[in-house]
Amino acid sequence: MEGVPEPHSGWTFVTNHARVLAAVADDPNVRIRDIAAHCRLTERAVQRIISDLEQDGYLSRTREGRTNVYSIVPGKVLRHPAEAGLSVASLLSLLVQDEADRGKQVAEPEGAHA
Repeated sequence: MEGVPEPHSGWTFVTNHARVLAAVADDPNVRIRDIAAHCRLTERAVQRIISDLEQDGYLSRTREGRTNVYSIVPGKVLRHPAEAGLSVASLLSLLVQDEADRGKQVAEPEGAHA
């Protein structure tokens, strides 16, 4: 089926909700289709995740013409008791990077930061 990303097998450190939130933080005008491609999710999954994040007050959405514009609430604390007191801003500071920085980190061999 064309347009549907390959499913990921195995576990990851970062949830799909965190990935979607980071994609929105990178570009508040991002399209659901682009989030889906970036996060390797279906568009429907991204719609559900955005709905979850809106319902719990982590982001809001406004319409500007035909475009959705998202606003993240950086001071909102994370849900899990183990992360009590940590904010969305602290999570995003770990996840959101310029693509140039991300590529540089992948290209540098381990131990190159002496």
